[in-house]
Amino acid sequence: MFGRLCNALPHEKALSLGAFVGSAVKRHSPKHAEKARLRVARILGVSENEASAVISGAYRNFGRSLVEFLRLPKMADELENIVELSGEEHLRNAYNKGCGVIFLSAHLGNWEYGAALMAKRGFPMNAIGAEQRDARITAAIEMLRAGAGVNPVGKGLDLKAAVSCLRKGEILAVLLDQDARDAGLPSPFLGVPASTPVGALKLARKYGSPVVPVHIVRVKNGSRFKMVIEPPLEGKNGEPFGEDLQYAVDLCNERISSWIIKNPEQWLWMYPRWATTTGDR
Repeated sequence: MFGRLCNALPHEKALSLGAFVGSAVKRHSPKHAEKARLRVARILGVSENEASAVISGAYRNFGRSLVEFLRLPKMADELENIVELSGEEHLRNAYNKGCGVIFLSAHLGNWEYGAALMAKRGFPMNAIGAEQRDARITAAIEMLRAGAGVNPVGKGLDLKAAVSCLRKGEILAVLLDQDARDAGLPSPFLGVPASTPVGALKLARKYGSPVVPVHIVRVKNGSRFKMVIEPPLEGKNGEPFGEDLQYAVDLCNERISSWIIKNPEQWLWMYPRWATTTGDR
């Protein structure tokens, strides 16, 4: 019912509804919101008031992103009108190598729009999705992505499906700002060690797939975006990227951290990114 309502409203009003919902979730989840606020204050080293402002913005961004995701198939044809894109040549050059591409991004701004826009521009996009607690939500996420031209790839890092994407020379979108628990590699994230997923980077090393950093953030009144595609990451001392896995992970986290520092209110602070390394849950 909420999805139908979001799709029935004009876009701006739907986004206002999303911001309201995000703020309401914050009000009705005081313990989670307070944990997130303390996380911001500790990690960014800001005052209580600044941390509160960041968290309020993060909840509003989450609500808007939820509404935008529910409207994704409907909005797919409008993305080029609301997203200012720069650096597409970096992705095009990497894709033309024919070795597949790791599309490195994070839960920042509206990450779903980035993959959907590239699919609209003719790139074969595949997105790794996290398995949700409710299988119906997982299915809904896959359906909405598929409706925007993005192929869902398994749940978590489905190795067989991911390898198939890269072998076919396609693009695999990966959100690396998640706690990988015991399977990850500790690496500084916003200056604090965090368990970081390495599976996609190992595949990039094995198949020679360029790793292209991409982020998309809200601008102006929050209904438009700026998307930046950066040059592929390079390995240590000219060696293939991923040959030194720790260096590769550190460099990926460094890039993602730099994006978050510039737009902290657009990142998902409610998620316990440092749970494995610091016990912050």
